Amino acid sequence: MSQIALPLALSGGGPSRIVIGSANARAAEALAAPERWPFRTAVLSGPPRSGKSLLARWFVESAQPGERREAIDDARGMDEAALFHRWNRAQESGTALLIVGGEPPWNIVLPDLRSRLSAALQLEIGLPDDAMAEDLLLALAEQRALPLGAEAAAYLVPRAGRAFADIEKLVMAIDRLSLERKMPATHSIWRAALEAVHGPEEPRLL
Repeated sequence: MSQIALPLALSGGGPSRIVIGSANARAAEALAAPERWPFRTAVLSGPPRSGKSLLARWFVESAQPGERREAIDDARGMDEAALFHRWNRAQESGTALLIVGGEPPWNIVLPDLRSRLSAALQLEIGLPDDAMAEDLLLALAEQRALPLGAEAAAYLVPRAGRAFADIEKLVMAIDRLSLERKMPATHSIWRAALEAVHGPEEPRLL
């Protein structure tokens, strides 16, 4: 698996994509088969900007005819009693329920809710390896119509942070600096973007 094409539209038009790699391949595979989940419930967690919401939207929109699927995004922000009611309602209706949390641990106070979600399938998105970081960087650049290719990825990936948010910030910085300086995104822009994201001590690899 390398990328999943989502049936969703970006604000600028065109299909959105989720990059699939070392960090989220297990989660993506499990989301395609909710009939295997304990109590047809899964809890998806992971770091900021790791695509949890997009995965949830893809999960719901890829339902087969007659199949019931529901996702609750940012479940930690919900009242726990209301979330427990949603779980009960999904059980009664035979709906596959994906509950999206944030970074673990999730300290649930309501005992009934805690026991139900503890019994659900636990899916956690990790940090991307080099191959996934490259795919992610190029996909984010493509969304911005920013011309970054294999040479850019070979230079940037070993020097970039491994957090999803860091990779996104790096692409945003390259795009911004290229526009501000009115010049193509080449080595000088890449270096400046790395320093903007990681500080003047970076990049350490020369």
